[in-house]
Amino acid sequence: MAQVGKHPGEKALAELPGGAVRSFETGVSGDVIFPADPEYERERQVWNGMIDRYPAIIARCAGTADVVSAVTFAREQDLPLAVRCGGHNVAGTAVCDGGLVVDLSPMRGVRVDHENQTVRVGGGATLGDVDRETQLFGLATALGAVSETGVAGLTLNGGYGHLSRQYGLAMDNLRSVDVVTADGQVHTASADRNEELFWGVRGGGGTLGVVTSFEFELHEVGPEVDAFFVWFHTDDMADVMARFLEWTDDAPREAGVLVFTAHVPDLEEFPEEAWSEPAVAMLGTARGDLEADDVFEPLRSSATPIADLSGPMAYADLQSMLDEDYPDGLRYYWKSIFLTDVTDEVVEIMARYTESAPSTLSTVDLWHLGDAVADVPQDATAFWHRDKPYMLNFEANWEDEADDDANVAWGRDGIAEAAELAVASGSYGNFPGMNEDPAKLRFGDNYERLLEVKSTYDPENLFGAIVPSAGNSADS
Repeated sequence: MAQVGKHPGEKALAELPGGAVRSFETGVSGDVIFPADPEYERERQVWNGMIDRYPAIIARCAGTADVVSAVTFAREQDLPLAVRCGGHNVAGTAVCDGGLVVDLSPMRGVRVDHENQTVRVGGGATLGDVDRETQLFGLATALGAVSETGVAGLTLNGGYGHLSRQYGLAMDNLRSVDVVTADGQVHTASADRNEELFWGVRGGGGTLGVVTSFEFELHEVGPEVDAFFVWFHTDDMADVMARFLEWTDDAPREAGVLVFTAHVPDLEEFPEEAWSEPAVAMLGTARGDLEADDVFEPLRSSATPIADLSGPMAYADLQSMLDEDYPDGLRYYWKSIFLTDVTDEVVEIMARYTESAPSTLSTVDLWHLGDAVADVPQDATAFWHRDKPYMLNFEANWEDEADDDANVAWGRDGIAEAAELAVASGSYGNFPGMNEDPAKLRFGDNYERLLEVKSTYDPENLFGAIVPSAGNSADS
């Protein structure tokens, strides 16, 4: 059959045995989508508009049995495999050219056990799905800060958010997971069952299998919290950052603040004369018995604000307030590096790159980490960089395809310049650029152990990310 003019998905599908494809399709309870289907164009799209890939098959899995069938088919037919949960990984790992997409998005069930303060979450659920159910009981688990993000990708790579300094990374709140490994077997992993698999899943970024179910510990949070959201002129950045760094020295764990540089949005909440000018902003929250005015006063008084949007709000609203800043189809390139300290050079890089950003939608973010994240030993999970108190992230966000090169270069150059500083090292799997850097930057001294776990559960590297060191068989 002629292949001229066909995209990679069509070419790969044409080369598959027709009988095997039909058998796979009839054996899956969910929808199986092919390039000729009318919904194919919609279903191959992911959040990042830069990603334009053409899979051969998209399997919208209705349950774990469908996942087993999809993984088995991809392995037997030697197909590239991608796993889609929320589809929000900036590198576009949720879709592949000429392969099979295991789409978990129909598996969004959330079941709260409020007596034992746990929640069982399907592999395709979003943060908003979880918060909606857990907040009925005034409970939450530590997740991210954009409600449309998929729980799976966020958690498997670590998972920072508003609650991190109090309750740790998203993955630190896991009690157990159900995982479909490359051999098509289903494993339950926890602290006392399949311990090495559980170790590697937490931070391994999906390299060991498809997690179809997560069990998280819950904490008393909300339903209302005190939000802190203040914008300052960039001329005051030195004073604002100095006060912020003083604040982080003894900030209560029940409070957290993210600092970022940006351009003032053209919105009525901001004075019109400040629209589009560079600024430095703080977004955070205080919870529990803390008096927010007292906690945040040192930060609020560091300079004269452009706008102060702070106040009490529902926790679920806090979790979704940034959603509109990250719409589907916008173009994204995010890259990060960890910091042992925030030096004058770091602050200068943040200010300078904000001034020179090709897009006024882009930001440079400084995450304050530590505390509960750092309480866990570095070798307790595959996630290595939990000892770093800060993370610097360049968010290149833009609209026009013609501006791709300029915006990607801006993000890469900014992180490359920061990487030359003595205080900087590593990388974070949820802000990975386009996964162009060596995996060892993410895993540090845990890399070799993760390779050994990989060789047990995915010796042929079906799930990618890192290369296994040897072939062994997995225990169930």
